[in-house]
Amino acid sequence: MARRVAMLNNKGGVGKSGTTIRLAEALAKMGKRVIVIDMDPQGNSSQMLGWEYDKDLKQPTISQAIKANTGDDEALGCARSVFQPIGWNCSYAERISIAPSQLPLENRMSEAGIGGAWRRLHQALDGADDHADYTLIDCPPSLLHLTQLALAAAHDAVIVTDADVYAIEGAQRARNLIVKKAATNLGNPDLQLRGVILNKYKDTIRQNEQRDSIRQIFGPLVWDPTVKFIETLATANNNAVSLEEAKGDRLSEIRATYELLTQTFLKEIPLP
Repeated sequence: MARRVAMLNNKGGVGKSGTTIRLAEALAKMGKRVIVIDMDPQGNSSQMLGWEYDKDLKQPTISQAIKANTGDDEALGCARSVFQPIGWNCSYAERISIAPSQLPLENRMSEAGIGGAWRRLHQALDGADDHADYTLIDCPPSLLHLTQLALAAAHDAVIVTDADVYAIEGAQRARNLIVKKAATNLGNPDLQLRGVILNKYKDTIRQNEQRDSIRQIFGPLVWDPTVKFIETLATANNNAVSLEEAKGDRLSEIRATYELLTQTFLKEIPLP
């Protein structure tokens, strides 16, 4: 079984999807096999990885795997049918797979009241990701059913935030769900919060104050290095290209940041 890591915050716009795919990229460059599961109906991580929906092929998405899994033995592991290649053209792209998302994933929200529905992603992944080293689950900016599906399936959680008071409040709410409610409400007593990534950081007086607040609130959970806001990185995400393919200023700094951040990731979330 892959080590499953949920990436979350209760606040949108903090860069969860971008952080998820760049960690996946850095892990793949190090030789790890990675699956990215896009649990956000907006499908940002799917798009950033270069995946495109083909109306003729009608590729399956993670929504269909969750819907199909009702706990029956024949449905266990059905997520393997939705793992697909990414669209990047780089030397390590073959080591990353995507379980993509589209807006119909929102329909799974209506199933939240069905008994045991919160376990459907866990069951859909049962045996499906055994070939991978890490499965990174990109959560929506919510703590409701779709994120709860992810947390019920995950071994570990990482919060992504930026240096903004509302993002910090969202990070605290995410921490409380993981620490206080995952065991009883999601049947996952072994789930651990492993880290907090400070993303999109700008060296201003206000953000310096919020950075210090984040370190005070979360203490040693805050990972180094901080990911700075660099326009070239935002452009690479928007253009759905790898950092190997990207063009622009400060690329060496961006690559070095994610390589160091991934070393922290591997230290805090090691493989067995």
